[in-house]
Amino acid sequence: MVKVLIAGGAGYIGSTVASACLDAGITPVILDSLVRGRREFTEGRTFYEGDIADGALVDRIFSEHPDISAVVHCAALIVVPESVADPIGYYEANVGKSLAFVSHLHRNGCDRIIFSSSASIYQAKDGSPVDEDSPLAPQSPYARTKAVCEEMFADIALAGPRVLSLRYFNPVGADPELRTGLQLRRPSHALGMLIQAHEEGRPFPVTGTDYPTRDGSGIRDYVHVWDLAAAHIAAIERFDSILVRPKRSIAINLGTGSGTTVRELCAAFNNVVSTPLVTIDSDRRPGDVAGSYTKSDRAAELLGWTPKLSLEDGIRSALDWIPVRDALLKG
Repeated sequence: MVKVLIAGGAGYIGSTVASACLDAGITPVILDSLVRGRREFTEGRTFYEGDIADGALVDRIFSEHPDISAVVHCAALIVVPESVADPIGYYEANVGKSLAFVSHLHRNGCDRIIFSSSASIYQAKDGSPVDEDSPLAPQSPYARTKAVCEEMFADIALAGPRVLSLRYFNPVGADPELRTGLQLRRPSHALGMLIQAHEEGRPFPVTGTDYPTRDGSGIRDYVHVWDLAAAHIAAIERFDSILVRPKRSIAINLGTGSGTTVRELCAAFNNVVSTPLVTIDSDRRPGDVAGSYTKSDRAAELLGWTPKLSLEDGIRSALDWIPVRDALLKG
């Protein structure tokens, strides 16, 4: 049986990947400091509480689980405004600790790392699609930590573990069986703010209506978190066929391959809820850009992966998750 170490496996995406592993017959071993992850998401799973930079702990994990065949590295701080306020903390947590972690993995003979990267590293200003060779221009300390880690891992891969970087676009939704989902009660992404506006009975502001997109509102690529998890399973299963010498590292975009504007997101939301959400047009916010979406050719070719779930599926599961979250996450 395949066994995989998931760093950050008590977080939103890491715990969902762990659920997908279990469903696929892969045994997840969870490592999480619980700085942001939740202990509730580790129930019934092999769990080690601690830091990825703790070499003695990583050594113990591999000593107790010598059959770990790959590592999924989801451990990171991810809040953009927080990264602006605390760039030192973000570089230490996301870059410094990742460097220590890969050193510990290398010492333990681990040759397969799947890294959670981000589409926020792209230069995404005009609403056009991007592929893995598009220009990079991360706009926040958080995004720059992901770009730096990718470059660092590519260098390390030449003489150390091979690295497959998965660049997530905009994850939405929850595990369809509602085992895990977003922990935050007031998430700052667009769907989270839509849900808040709907719950509070107030109009949702469409910030920016003059972008170079098909309806003037900003565009993003919303991908169901369960589809993201499925891509990780494909990455685990196909790792050795993707990274064959001399190729030691590669990046793959994970998105739907078609963008959704803010107006289209609002329309999809209203297709799911019984009481329609009212929207109002508003000015752009400082620093906002039109956004982008991905071309998915590489994911289809190398992973054999295409998203199966719709935006409405993501919205529906996000709404279904709320009462489960409130009952589960009491702290």
